[in-house]
Amino acid sequence: MKTRNWLIGIGLVCLTACADTKSGDVSGRFDADEALAYCDAQVRRTLDELAQRDGGVDYTMMPRNIADSTSHWYCSKVTKDEWCAGFWPGILWYDYEYTNDPAIRQEAEKFTASLEYLTYEPAYDHDLGFLMFCSYGNGYRLTRNESYRQAILRSAEALSALFNPKVGTMLSWPRNVAMFGGHNTIMDNMINLEMLFWAAKNGGDKKLYDMAVSHADTTMKYHFRPDYTSYHVAVYDTLTGEFVKGVTHQGYDDNSMWARGQAWAIYGYTVVYRETKEPRFLDFVQKVADVYLEHLPDDYVPYWDFNDPAIPYAPRDASAACVVASALLELSGYVSPEKGQEYKKAAVCMLESLSSDKYRSGKSKPAFLLHSTGNYPSHSEIDAAIIYADYYYIEALMRLKQMKL
Repeated sequence: MKTRNWLIGIGLVCLTACADTKSGDVSGRFDADEALAYCDAQVRRTLDELAQRDGGVDYTMMPRNIADSTSHWYCSKVTKDEWCAGFWPGILWYDYEYTNDPAIRQEAEKFTASLEYLTYEPAYDHDLGFLMFCSYGNGYRLTRNESYRQAILRSAEALSALFNPKVGTMLSWPRNVAMFGGHNTIMDNMINLEMLFWAAKNGGDKKLYDMAVSHADTTMKYHFRPDYTSYHVAVYDTLTGEFVKGVTHQGYDDNSMWARGQAWAIYGYTVVYRETKEPRFLDFVQKVADVYLEHLPDDYVPYWDFNDPAIPYAPRDASAACVVASALLELSGYVSPEKGQEYKKAAVCMLESLSSDKYRSGKSKPAFLLHSTGNYPSHSEIDAAIIYADYYYIEALMRLKQMKL
């Protein structure tokens, strides 16, 4: 493996410094309600902006990003290959949970309904989990709408068709088998296991649980280097199931730690432990989280890839920080009290930084946050406001608020 250009020790120093500024329960020094009120205001700005467009609100068009040079949402059509289409409905459901405003719930229901047709089609790729569980999953959690439960069950069954028992994982991108030279599984796929676990407990086939566990075990075995940093893509022989290679698709290179990929791993294995209570997953996710924390820059928001030689001039990825903050808040409840406090402090430091003027969009844009990076190698969504950053930000804030109650 190539020599890494880690920012040696900075992460540990800043973690200590952040912790030293607080006493006792660090969440008491961060105002989650103020941050959630800000999110609610931005949600309403977005709804107003969408309503003012020609023809009024098109519920099949979802906010996707706001480029650094613009101040209005670029919206994309709900389609099987638009992987971000479930995040805006999910944000609305979280905002409804915070405000209990029936007008917000009505908007959440209308945007969510635009995704329903996808539940009757074969899975285009692994992103069906993002699409349906962020939207319908949150909707069912808050309303117990039976039609939502059925939609999730159909989606989970469709997603399970991508599972290859020879490999032990789901195929992430069927369209890219030739490009990668075999069955490809990307780290992002760890997030979609949650829908399989949920479905297995809520009326779906019990095989969905076994598939999710197999996927997690196989990924744990082949998708990580000895130092617990992750590849973006693991490639397997489609026929024999043998591991072929680990590569990147959105990271700096095949041996770098792409920030959002590591974030997906932390979040995904936290969910896997929650659902299985298997100690091997709890032990593993701590190692994956610790290597991420140890090498963060001083404001807790990672550069898009920890190994980009352009650091400190490389773009940040606020979305990765949001994903990790949300995951660590949950993970803090599963580990020892000492480790739990460490993770909670780190998550709060992330949220404090993300809630500062440096990262908030404020009056400049109706999004929550600035400075996310989508796909740097493809020159796509660089230093932008991106909808999934906002989704995991409001999720993390809601989790923190609930921990304080």
